[in-house]
Parts: sequence; C-alpha cells; structure tokens
Amino acid sequence: MVFSSLLFIFVFLVLNLVIYFFAPKKYKNQVLLIFSLIFYAWGGPRFLILLVGETFISWFCGVKIQAADTPKTKKLYMILECVSMLGLLGIFKYTVFFLSNLQALTGFPKAIPNIVLPIGISFYTFQLLSYVVDVYRGEVQAQPKYWKLLLYSSLFHQCIAGPIVRYETVADEIDSRKVSQTDVYVGIRRFCIGLAKKAILANSCASAADTLLQPGVEALSAQSSLGLWLGMLFYMLQIYLDFSAYSDMAIGMGRMVGFHYLENFNYPYMANSVQDFWRRWHISLSTFFRDYVYIPLGGSRCSNLKIVRNMSVVWFLTGMWHGASWNYILWGIYYLLFLLLERFVIKGRMPKVLDHIYTLIVVFFGWVIFRFESLPELGTVFLGLFGVGTSGFTGLEAYTVFMGNIFFLIFACIAVTSLGKNLRKFLFNAGKSNHAVFMLFNITELLVPPLLLFLSVLSLIGASYNPFLYFQF
Repeated sequence: MVFSSLLFIFVFLVLNLVIYFFAPKKYKNQVLLIFSLIFYAWGGPRFLILLVGETFISWFCGVKIQAADTPKTKKLYMILECVSMLGLLGIFKYTVFFLSNLQALTGFPKAIPNIVLPIGISFYTFQLLSYVVDVYRGEVQAQPKYWKLLLYSSLFHQCIAGPIVRYETVADEIDSRKVSQTDVYVGIRRFCIGLAKKAILANSCASAADTLLQPGVEALSAQSSLGLWLGMLFYMLQIYLDFSAYSDMAIGMGRMVGFHYLENFNYPYMANSVQDFWRRWHISLSTFFRDYVYIPLGGSRCSNLKIVRNMSVVWFLTGMWHGASWNYILWGIYYLLFLLLERFVIKGRMPKVLDHIYTLIVVFFGWVIFRFESLPELGTVFLGLFGVGTSGFTGLEAYTVFMGNIFFLIFACIAVTSLGKNLRKFLFNAGKSNHAVFMLFNITELLVPPLLLFLSVLSLIGASYNPFLYFQF
C-alpha cells in the first residue's frame, strides 16, 4: 500500500483518522500503533517481525544504557546496538551485492541467495540507531515503554519513505500532543500538495522519462541526443517531485494528528552550489550523516587530510545507503569530488551569474549516474548526451514527447521552485491591508486542497489521464 493509492487515501487514511479522533485520548497512541503495524504488514507480513525485533533490540539497549553504572557498560550496549542494526541492514541490503561481486571475481559462491529487501529498512534502522546514540550521549531519555518506541519506529507516516525522524523531534509529542483545527487544515493541505506532486507531476514525468530512456544499450543507442537530454530532464524533475511528495504527505499526515516532523526538502534546484544543494536535498539524511558520522570523525575541526578522509567516508556511505549497486557508489564519489572542489579550490569564487547554472549541470549529470545501475547503459547515455553513438541530434520520438508535454514541462519546472510559496506569502501579506486581496487569499486557501485532491484522483483513476491534456497541441 502506497500513499498515492486510492485504497490508502479513501479507506486506510480515512478510517485511521475517524477512529483516531473518536477514540478516547488515552487510546489514541494505540490506534496509531495498530494502524501503523497493519500498514507495514500490508507490504510483507513476514518483515513485520524484523521491524518489531529491531525495535526491541533498540529499546533494550536504550534502557540498559540509561541504567548503566559505568561508561564501559554503556559502551557495551552501544556496540550491541550498532552491530545488530548495521548487521541486519547489511545482511538484507548488501549480501547479494557483495556475493555477486565476489562471484564475478573468484567464481565463488556458485549460487547467490535471493534475499528480498524489507520495505523501509534503511529508514527505520537509521531512526532506531539515532535514538540509541542520543540516549548514549545523554541527549534524550530512554523510552521505558517498548510499545511507545515501536510506535515511533513504525509510524506509517514516515517508516516507509521517510523523512528520517529523530526521536527527540517527537519524544514529547508521543506522550503529550494537541491537535487544533489549524493543524488539521495545514495537514490536509500539505498532504494534498504532496499527493498532487506524486500523482500528477511525478508520475507524468516518470512516464515521459521511461518513454525516452528505454532500458538496454541498444535502445539507448537508438535514441537521439536531444531525446536523452529531454529524458534526463524529465527524470531530474521526477525524482525531486517523487521524493519530496512522500515527505510532504508524511509531514501532512503527522500534522493532522499532532506530530510536527521537520522539513526534508527546501527547493534544492534553486541551490547556488553543490554544498547548498545538499543542505536542501533530503535534509534528514544529510543531518544524520553529519551528526552521527562526520562530526564524530572530527568534522571540519582537523587537518585538511582528515577532512578529506571524513568527507570520503560520509559520501561512500551516502552512496551505499541509496542502493546496493556500483552506480550509487560512483554517485557518492561524484558528489564528493565536487564538494572537495568547492571547499579547497572554488571557495565561493564562482561568479554569481554562473553559480546556479553550474549547480544544475552538476546535479543533472549526477542523476544520470543515479538512474542507470547498468554501467554499460550509463556509459552509453553519457556519450550519447554529447552526440556519440546515438541515432542523431534529434528524432521524431523526442519531438513528439516534447510537443505533447510542453505545457506540463513548463508547469513542472515552476513546481520545483519556490514561486508558488512566494506568491502565497505575498497574497497573505498584501491581504493584511487590502480586503479584496484578503478575500482572494482565503478563497484560494479553501479551494486549493480539494482541487488538488480532485485532480490527483482523476490521475490515479486512469494512469493515462493527464490534467494538462486539454492544453496540449
């Protein structure tokens, strides 16, 4: 079950909210827990055991660390937590990758086990690990009740696709939270924005990208250079709209029931450097690696050689976190090189006119590496973007896709900027002194959520439906 399915929107979520709001206050957490476990089990009941088990280990280690009398005992339970969490993540996510590479080099083993990746394991593993580390550091109190920690790790808002919610962010709200009418409205509005991003924009971008970037070296070689550029542009838009959509929906659903999750994306395509891009992109992941890997290694308060080492570790792990494939490792190294270049060579000397363009170009080619797990396909696309080994500069397919989606493409490009947010802010401020603008602002605030929901549902009912159809040539 995914957030952008009709079953989730009109059955699961509605049922959850109705029961939640009618339940007595002392049972509201239990309602959320039951629905969260059902939601997670929907994607694979057997993996629910893993989530419950990892949470128990973290709960046990957290309680023992807080009760420990000596630093040695605390460290022992901290090691147990790290070995257990990272070990399980490694077994499920990276065993096949490492064995496949070992087999390619040595011929051993003869058979590689088929290990299915549990849904959301990277997210809830990092959340539980951060919780125990924070208890170890004395930054949060250990949760004495196991079921409440299970609620934290399994909350269906964010356990599948993030953001990575730190325990300190929601610790007080687990035990005590209030929900106002404003919270409900803001939550619904944010959820509808995220749903529209996913159902209308991201899915349409994905369809165009998949049309132009067919799998296989032969298919990619048969594409024109312009088709490859256009396909990757659609993919660049899709991946932001997709990732940020799930964060929007998670933040919105949390807000409806009183949880205030932190922002996870801040218009990254408006960044003026690669470093700025990573301050804006997947913020919860960036801050996790900063606080639990980079700073403990010494951060930037050390020699340049050690700074390079610290950044190398972080970006190798960042690449590996995204997937068990060489292209993700290359993607991490690619960003490492540009971040080192900005830190030690460019040092903010990039002309203001060029900094944004430079950043978008770096990010664009980064997504090329990210998309293609097959290295031969990756090489074909990289060469093809510069006119090597393609069917020509342009072609009928690229022209057809472009003309059929030109207005949609313009809207998607606008949607990844802060233009809409700034316009809303302008109307709000102008409405303070102008009654007509005030009325316009309130009307739009009232109409936008149901309109976005309506268009999203139309898009989900028919996968081929495109709300921009009537504006196409």
